[in-house]
This record gives sequence, C-alpha cells and structure tokens, in this order.
Amino acid sequence: MSTPHPFDMPQWAIDRVVARQGQPLVHREVPAAETALVVVDMQNYFMEAESPASVPRARAIVDNINRLAAALRAAGGKVVWIRTLFTEEALAEIEHFHRVLLLPDRFEARCEALARDAEGSQLWPGLDVRAEDLIIEKTRYSGMIQGAGDLEAQLKAAGVSAMLVAGTMTNACCESTARDAMMRNFRTTMVHDANATLRDDEHAAALINFYLFFGDVAGTEELVARYPAG
Repeated sequence: MSTPHPFDMPQWAIDRVVARQGQPLVHREVPAAETALVVVDMQNYFMEAESPASVPRARAIVDNINRLAAALRAAGGKVVWIRTLFTEEALAEIEHFHRVLLLPDRFEARCEALARDAEGSQLWPGLDVRAEDLIIEKTRYSGMIQGAGDLEAQLKAAGVSAMLVAGTMTNACCESTARDAMMRNFRTTMVHDANATLRDDEHAAALINFYLFFGDVAGTEELVARYPAG
C-alpha cells in the first residue's frame, strides 16, 4: 500500500470534544523546544514485506515521519526513535503475553526478530535518523509504562512537555504510548497520517477514541506548518 490510511475525524467526535474542552485542538501553542516527535517501532520486523509481522501501510508513512522530524528539529524540538526489543527480563515479567497471547511459532519468531542485535529489531533504513536524535528501547507496548524503559525520564531531562506520536501500530504500541503519556502529564498528539496499522477501520477507531478522551489528533501538513525553522 503506497499511501497512509485515509482518515477524517467525524464531526460528532469534534462536537463532543469541543463541548468538553472548548476547541477542537488544544496543543497548538506548545513551543517546539518543549515538544518531541516520538516514533514508535518503525523497525525492520514490522516494515519488511516478507516479515510475518509486516504492516504494509507503515512503509507509506516514512516520508511524513521524516518531514515532521526535519521540521521539528529545525525549530528546536526533539526526535525520539523507539525500538521494541525482546529480552529475558520482559519474558519473566510479562510471561503471559509471550506464552499465552502468542502461539509458540509466533513467540519464537518474535523473540528471534526483536533481539537487541537482530536485523529485525533495527530501525528501517529509510528513516532519517540523525546523530542528535534519541534512540530508546522499550519492552512493552507502551513506552511510558513502568518497566518498559526510560522514555519518560529522558523526555523530562530534555525539558519536553508535549509529545507527537507516530509509527506502528496505531492501535497497539502507538496508542498505548500516547495514552500513557497523557496520564503522565505530557500534552499528547497522535499524527493520523504518520501512524499505521493493518486495517483502515482499526486505525480510525484508535484515533477517534484517543481524541475523545486523551489528546489531539492532527495531520502532518498542519504540524509541519506549526514549526517554522528557528
């Protein structure tokens, strides 16, 4: 699939959000210097067409992610690339995820592909990763939950108070990270055309529900326009 998921926020959702918070989007004025683009799990295992975990539309959002990363960097913001890893510690701590929610062959494939040094766990080569960016590991769907890693600590150390969430999958690791970020007091926005999952309806359901309760949903064009260089 060569294009991001089609998406338009339904008017009934906009009306409900405006009734709650007074306007459709409330994170427009956060300075770039306090904002991070957090790109979730854009790794070979989820990107390669022949992978059993391939998310085809994830390959279609690479350009939008790179554009947004470039704009935010130039305006003084941070770019963070998240890598999901399999570790023995994660297996011990959330064994049911690995042993119950995955068939044995899926478990073995995932463990092998997402080992720290495995080719599958590396970031997709088409991503514009720069030396000044952060690369952070996680071992849970959410990068913000206790035990997942040090994403929250690194963002706070960098003076970040707002997060733009992109990557794959919209309704799993991206949504989980975005929801938990809001609950940890980060002003959080999901970028609808820089997230990807397996089906258009799954993508839309995740974004609508996030918007109703947790934060903003915006597109790449609008966000890039917010961050003039310097």
